[in-house]
Amino acid sequence: MLKGFKDFLMRGNVVDLAVAVVIGTAFTAIVTAFTTSIIKPLINIFGGAETKGLGFSLRDDTQALKDSTFIDLSSLINAIINFLIVAAVVYFVLVLPIKKIQDRRKKGEEAGPAEPTDVELLIEIRDLLAAQAKQEPPTPTMDRRDPAI
Repeated sequence: MLKGFKDFLMRGNVVDLAVAVVIGTAFTAIVTAFTTSIIKPLINIFGGAETKGLGFSLRDDTQALKDSTFIDLSSLINAIINFLIVAAVVYFVLVLPIKKIQDRRKKGEEAGPAEPTDVELLIEIRDLLAAQAKQEPPTPTMDRRDPAI
C-alpha cells in the first residue's frame, strides 16, 4: 500500500502540480500587490483611499487627494521578492532533488551490481566441482548397470 502511494507521489505530474500550486500562490501575491499598488491608485484618482509607502503620487494638490493617488511600489517590490524567494526555495529544495532521483531511476543507477548469467554460474559450479575432485579421492559408488550387484 505504501509502495503504491510512493509511486503515485513520485510521478512527475503530482510533483509538478504541487510545485505549480506553491508558485501559483506566490504569484497571487504579485498580482494582488500589482492591483492594490498600481491599479488601485489609478482608480483612486476619482475616489479616496489611504496608502503610503515607497512610490509617487499622481497629483500634488491636497494631502487627502495625494494619499488616494499614491502609487505604492514598495508592496509590489516586496511581492516580487517574495515570489522569487518562494520559487527558488521550491526549485532547489523540491524540484532538483526529485529530478535527480527520477533521473537515477531512469538510468538504473540504483539497480546495484549485475547478476551473473546462467553460463557464468554453470562455469563457476564446474570449476568448484573440478577443484573438489582434485582435493578428494574418488569414492566408490554403486553402479546400477553392473549385473554383479
